Amino acid sequence: MTGIKLTVLIVDDTPENIDVLSAVLDGMGCELMVATNGPRALELAARRHPDLILLDVMMPGMDGFEVCRRLKADMALAEIPVIFCTARTDDISTGFEAGGSDYITKPINADEVLARVRHQIERQALLRDLRELNRSLEERVRERTAELTLANRQLRVEINERRYMQDRLNYLATHDFVTRQYNRGALDAHVSELLARIQRQALSAVFLLIDIDQFRLVNETCGCVAGDELLRQFADLVGGALQRSDFFARLGGDKFAVVSEDQSEEGGTALARQIHRQISEFEFQWEERSFKLAASIAVVRIQRDIVSFDQLMLMADEAAYLAKREGRGSICVYDPKRSASDAQRESINWALVLFDALKENRLRMFCQRLEPLANGDGTPRRLHLETLARLWDPVREKLLMPANFIAPAERFHLVTDIDRWMIGQVVALLGQVPDLHEQIGQIAVNLSAITIREPALCDYVAELLATHQVPGRLLCFEITETEAITNLQSASSFMQKLRDLGCRFSLDDFGSGFASFTYLRRLPFDSIKIDGMFVRDMDADDVHSGMVRSMAEMGRLLNKPIVAECVENERVATMLRSLGIDWAQGYLYHQPEALTPELLRAWLNAGQAGAQKVA
Repeated sequence: MTGIKLTVLIVDDTPENIDVLSAVLDGMGCELMVATNGPRALELAARRHPDLILLDVMMPGMDGFEVCRRLKADMALAEIPVIFCTARTDDISTGFEAGGSDYITKPINADEVLARVRHQIERQALLRDLRELNRSLEERVRERTAELTLANRQLRVEINERRYMQDRLNYLATHDFVTRQYNRGALDAHVSELLARIQRQALSAVFLLIDIDQFRLVNETCGCVAGDELLRQFADLVGGALQRSDFFARLGGDKFAVVSEDQSEEGGTALARQIHRQISEFEFQWEERSFKLAASIAVVRIQRDIVSFDQLMLMADEAAYLAKREGRGSICVYDPKRSASDAQRESINWALVLFDALKENRLRMFCQRLEPLANGDGTPRRLHLETLARLWDPVREKLLMPANFIAPAERFHLVTDIDRWMIGQVVALLGQVPDLHEQIGQIAVNLSAITIREPALCDYVAELLATHQVPGRLLCFEITETEAITNLQSASSFMQKLRDLGCRFSLDDFGSGFASFTYLRRLPFDSIKIDGMFVRDMDADDVHSGMVRSMAEMGRLLNKPIVAECVENERVATMLRSLGIDWAQGYLYHQPEALTPELLRAWLNAGQAGAQKVA
């Protein structure tokens, strides 16, 4: 590749990211092109045919995954390697499925960018050299047929070079460049071949999914270079516990997999314990810091009823999730008959259930009315509601409560789609009743902390409000206090953008976790909702009564309205009034029901927002 100047296309809608990537690549002597959106990227790629594309995932309009799919669908552009740029590890598998060759994590680390770009450039160089050599060999064979004897020695040399390049290219395609172990693609091929053999022969094998506990701690405190070194040392450590016949691969991130043949389920568990022993004796050292590691291991017996790599991974992911719930360094053997609860029995199918629910519109929008408690000035209080998601189960023909499906939705990264669906439904409904807007105080919509990390959500809400001509003040987003808001600055910026549209925010389940006071101090919440676990029995539990009293006092000091949920009897309601709580929500006042325009009119036409629903 000497003398050839490589062309790199940077696709990102954020100027700061473009500047950083341009500065990093400047020293490599690349010719840089820039596109700030998907259509422009496709146009430049078709016209200039760059050697490499650095593609941002989250962009307005056409996102990075769609851009990559279109590139790979074009025969002329399909071989251009694409490196995704993303801040979410959840995007990595989706990026590879779309055809991506690699990924760069955000915030951008110069060493990581250079390493991954050089890796792809080396791969492309080998591909080009191989094609050129193939053409050259074919031409020379034709030209030298008459002088084959004299050219034989030189030809053997060139064929050896070709074989070397083919071997090198195959290695790069099947191995992870950080750990030098097999990659996910190679694992998929190996498992698929093994599953085919198991259908024809009586074979026994086990699959181990290994997830490093607290890898993120090292990666974020010491940097990506330390994280890569940890992965290399961890891979060498685990490899030392394996037999030569075992297939060992890195799946991506901090996950590894082992396929061991001629092993029973007990043998798989014994192998997992041996790996744990190896890990327990290991201590990762980095710049005078020392880290003790542990790993959660899922064990799945490979049997004839498993017919695909994806099915095996779904089973292993479920067992790994249960292992992590049991604590650091746990081993969990996959058992389809495990019956701790209905939710756990069915969780192996939740990914498909939720995908189908979103695709076939099986979600339902319910609501529960809030009752004003504090004495006002005599004027009617505007209607306040909280929306509640329900999921229709066509098999059992009944509605499932959020407690059944929200946790799996978060685990399979589908909760953002559910939140977007709910926001869209609420705004569309409000758009149908413009004459009722003045009588409505607010309609609350629950947001997962995962959802508020979506940079495009603010634009999505703004577009919905404009399309349906709904004032932003009618929406109040409830964020659960127990959720992990990992970046307070980002969350604050997100909330402020929506508050600029008139939307409001409520801190839900206040008091149930440890971050309550930090959130109240640093995030712009407009109101507080006290967790129902303290409210429900405060008339019989002095500790819970004292907790509610303290939270009510804090709300008054902060001058924020307070809502108490799970109010189920008049004794509790009376106590809440005496504490100056503003609003109550619970079965005492309203059983949740489907939210429709007709229901809103029935309530509001009764003459008072807090009145009972008209029969």
